Amino acid sequence: MALHETKDVRAQDADTDVFASTLSGQILPKYKIPEDHSPTEVVYELLRNELLLDGNAAQNLATFCTTWSDEGVHRLMNVCLDKNMIDKDEYPQTAEIESRCVNILADLWNAPAGATGAGCSTTGSSEAAMLGGLALKWRWRERRRAEGLPTDRPNLVCGPVQVCWEKFARYFDVELRQVPLETGATGLQAHQLARYVDENTIGVVAILGVTYTCDYEPVAEFAAELDRIQAEHGWDVPIHVDGASGGFVAPFLHPDVVWDFRLPRVASINTSGHKYGLAPLGVGWVIWRTADLLPADLVFNVDYLGGDMPTFALNFSRPGGEIIAQYYLFLRLGRAGYRRVQEACADTAQYLARQIADMGPFTLLYDGRGALPAVSYKLTDPDAVGFSLYDLSDRLRMRGWQVPSYPLPADRDDTVIQRVLVRHGVTRDQMALLATDLRAAVEHLEATPPPVPATEPRSGFHH
Repeated sequence: MALHETKDVRAQDADTDVFASTLSGQILPKYKIPEDHSPTEVVYELLRNELLLDGNAAQNLATFCTTWSDEGVHRLMNVCLDKNMIDKDEYPQTAEIESRCVNILADLWNAPAGATGAGCSTTGSSEAAMLGGLALKWRWRERRRAEGLPTDRPNLVCGPVQVCWEKFARYFDVELRQVPLETGATGLQAHQLARYVDENTIGVVAILGVTYTCDYEPVAEFAAELDRIQAEHGWDVPIHVDGASGGFVAPFLHPDVVWDFRLPRVASINTSGHKYGLAPLGVGWVIWRTADLLPADLVFNVDYLGGDMPTFALNFSRPGGEIIAQYYLFLRLGRAGYRRVQEACADTAQYLARQIADMGPFTLLYDGRGALPAVSYKLTDPDAVGFSLYDLSDRLRMRGWQVPSYPLPADRDDTVIQRVLVRHGVTRDQMALLATDLRAAVEHLEATPPPVPATEPRSGFHH
């Protein structure tokens, strides 16, 4: 029989259990890098444990962003971990797939047959919107200079837009003419344009999926009104459609709604691949109707990555995985698959809307029909119930639900609403559970109302 000598392995064994390791017995460094390394699994488990303090993405009903992806997306993201999509010389196939996505979206949005358009990927719809806005400003400025007119007072007309447009206006020195909401309206109305559009207007932003209420603004009506304004004043004002969410919903759920390049006045469209495009976080798209609508002055050619490459972006290096994931989803789902996904989301939103309408204290502002898969509602009589929607958000948060409450924009900022977004991965059963918890929260607040109803959110929702 063989003899074996024992070894002192106590030093090695000290780190075999994650929660008996040296690192787990310390408060993790917060202000300077540690002096030495730690085992991979220990660091992984400690960070994973800390991340449990985040909210559950499946219960985050505030965000438009993708919170569920299939295994194919995860595997392709791993394959692309080291791919810098801006380096088209080193990663030409990633660049080719980006080009395919641009062409697919141009077709999806009914770009003119036979015309050469232009487009690119971005980090999200906010960057894409800003690129669209820059093109509007440059074209307006070029036209004014050619006519010998001043170029110092550009303005952009819009309704209740997402904060990215406020950033664009401030960063790029454009007056943002944000039209107040009319009584009963949830977005910009076409007849309001005449009061705000003038010779210095670089464009009108139309929202396909208003952030606050989730319905569509009437893009075709905007175009008709701008046609009338041009006939009267001679001002040729283009439309940029912010389709951050609706750009991936309307083509599949509402093909008869005319909002895209079927309208000659629509110059450009942006969208989020990582919202209802179903891709993971980090990809947006902007498409111009024709290539001449993207001024050449905005495009930079760089040669220090190995080849001469045109680029139009607010940043430079970024990962290519989200672009590959977007193309994967186009191939895997196709038109019919996207339609089924969005229909399932819309049906679930409408189910929730019926549940909320039956509860008593709420008035629906949007019931999930005709626009995004979502629900928005207000308290019918806030003074009568003894609590606010902010109190209700806090109560729902005790069960893990993140349901945002916020005021509508001016001139309806006296109305506070709640909004629930139904995304891919949000199931009918989850919405049934939310409805049950919502009823229980209302019953609790009615039985024991807060001494003073909250008048503003105790936590913010910025999506």
